[in-house]
Amino acid sequence: MKFVKITGDEAGHGLVLDDREAPVPGTGEVLLDVAGAGVNNADLLQVAGRYPAPPDAPDWPGLEVAGTVAGVGAGVVGVGVGDRVAALLSGGGYAERVAVPAAQLLPVPAGVDLLDAAALPEAACTVWSTLWSTELGAGLRPGEWLLVHGGSGGVGSFAVQAAHALGVHVVTTAGGADRAARCRELGADVVVDHRSEDFVAVVREATGGRGVDVVLDVVGAAYLARNLEALGTGGRLAVIGLQRGRRAELDLGTLLTKRARVLGTTLRSRPAGEKAAVVAGVARDLWPLVAAGAVRPVVAARMPLAEAGRAHDLLRSGQVFGKVVLVP
Repeated sequence: MKFVKITGDEAGHGLVLDDREAPVPGTGEVLLDVAGAGVNNADLLQVAGRYPAPPDAPDWPGLEVAGTVAGVGAGVVGVGVGDRVAALLSGGGYAERVAVPAAQLLPVPAGVDLLDAAALPEAACTVWSTLWSTELGAGLRPGEWLLVHGGSGGVGSFAVQAAHALGVHVVTTAGGADRAARCRELGADVVVDHRSEDFVAVVREATGGRGVDVVLDVVGAAYLARNLEALGTGGRLAVIGLQRGRRAELDLGTLLTKRARVLGTTLRSRPAGEKAAVVAGVARDLWPLVAAGAVRPVVAARMPLAEAGRAHDLLRSGQVFGKVVLVP
């Protein structure tokens, strides 16, 4: 089968198409013919050597795919050859075929394009585990206020849609009038142009001075203090990215006064059992929204698998709204 091999060029131009034996599904696994593979910032970090694959995962990129079931391993029930599914992976999605635990599959609803469905699993699982899970995340509830940084990104665009559909008031940041308009179309109540507006001031005005209940942050250190300012009493700051730094000073007095919490999480390094629980939560709480059309995949571009390096360049440019999907 064809797959995308990392050759060591940090810019992503060292991603080349190569050949290897197709995987064989083990016990509890299924084999998928890949229709599309989602491209994520984590893939760029892996190519740059800053986010290595877990020991039990393939060493080439790809954390989510969609396709059809080509074979099933021992012990798999409820899944058959030809089924349309999306899958959360630990790695190896940039390929023509992947083997994945059956517990990490989500059925692709009839009204959703199979290729575009590849843009959903990683975002859905990240958003559910970070925002809605009461054990792992912020326990977001209907009627609360949510601030999403980067509403035009792959995770952000999913979070805005899902939160809106579940009765949450959504504020999001975006760069420029066009992106702001598209975020409103996805369901954002308030959009902050981070190039010219202060999101803390906008949040205060929108919430009548109370602040938001939850912040979903991909920025990291540069926004830590201001995120805390934007939180209301009992607020939760959920950090899932470090785009602008790892280290910052935290005012503990403000944290205590607001009775706030700071949560940090990653998805890829979780053991299989935890990932299965996350996928089950998505299937229960968020996937019905996809089936109903209330949440849709937001795909900026479809590109051939052989052009994975160019896809990384496009994502790195900051011009992508939603996701890029690679097509074997």
